[in-house]
Amino acid sequence: MKLLDITKELRENPYPGRGILLGRSEDGRRAVLVYFIMGRSENSRNRVFVRTEDGIRIEAFDPTKLTDPSLVIYHPVRKVDGHMIVTNGDQTDTIRDSMFAENSFHSALQKREFEPDSPHYTPRISGLLNAGGSYKLSIIKTLGGNPDCCCRHFFEYETAMPGVGHFIHTYLSDGDPLPSFEGEPKAVAVTGTLREFADAIWSSLHPNNKVALYAYEKNLDTGATDSLIYNIHS
Repeated sequence: MKLLDITKELRENPYPGRGILLGRSEDGRRAVLVYFIMGRSENSRNRVFVRTEDGIRIEAFDPTKLTDPSLVIYHPVRKVDGHMIVTNGDQTDTIRDSMFAENSFHSALQKREFEPDSPHYTPRISGLLNAGGSYKLSIIKTLGGNPDCCCRHFFEYETAMPGVGHFIHTYLSDGDPLPSFEGEPKAVAVTGTLREFADAIWSSLHPNNKVALYAYEKNLDTGATDSLIYNIHS
């Protein structure tokens, strides 16, 4: 299997938007999660990641400059019974509530559509890192930019491979309107320690557009976890 270099992918793409990576460390012992957000407008760039008891939430760095919180303020990461939910919107809570009631990632996302931010209709991307290290990814998007058709795609990775991650993001690249991600999640190499891997991804994001990044790992032998937060607004 040919693995892409995620740092090269990001350096060559000025605006992938928001991104989710789930995978396994090179030694196979650590489950890995990375989530980042970017922004082109002042409202989107005026954000920071803040830790919570069950993950992270997004807050306005300067509340006086927040103009519309509806699609930019949410909980991107929540932990439920040892599972990690990660998304680019308030569907995090939809998935969490569904898992409490039905234990179903899939049925939760059947209730949601792409974001109502015409003309972009930003896809909703979501991931579930299971307690044992397997994972799922999903993207909900229009059909070729037509909001009359909502497409829901699900990808399940029952066996996580050492040194392999799968990466999905909202936009193919910059544009107006922004073109939605296409195809399957990208198979990328997961290398180094969590700090080394997160540093490499953070430094590869476009300096004018990157906003925040969260990286998490779980040692599957011991259950120990570690996480890092990067904010452009320190």
